[in-house]
Amino acid sequence: MKTNEEIQILRLGDSDLELFIKLVELFNEVFDEYHTIASKNHLVRLLQKSEFYGVVAIKNDIVIGGLTAYEFQKYYTDKSELYIYDIAVKAAFHNQGVGKRLINYLKNSHIGVETIFVDAHSEDVQAVKFYESTFGPGEKVHHFTFDTISPKNS
Repeated sequence: MKTNEEIQILRLGDSDLELFIKLVELFNEVFDEYHTIASKNHLVRLLQKSEFYGVVAIKNDIVIGGLTAYEFQKYYTDKSELYIYDIAVKAAFHNQGVGKRLINYLKNSHIGVETIFVDAHSEDVQAVKFYESTFGPGEKVHHFTFDTISPKNS
């Protein structure tokens, strides 16, 4: 980093395991959902996948925000889509442009990506307002989830 006051945005690589763990811990904190973290071997394998994006915002050597995204190859065109799976910023840094900088990093650094999209729960008013200010009006869709592992076997 150039100075202690600057925010650095960077895409994680397979040598950035500890930063990735800090990002997952940040998601747990911000979403108030304390999930376990996958094994280090699994996380490294994920970071090695070219279609996976882990992007962090760092200030004073602390992960203050970040996102994860997956690139989907399309079959109607040679271009691809990018799906933002999670995005979060520490509460102390809300409304300071960190989230927009993370998304702009994706917008500006991925040749061949035609579309970036993200889901937001309608009742999460803060997220919906953020995405509207960043992407413009959303569209109403139904999202269905089918668990393939029964609770007994997990």
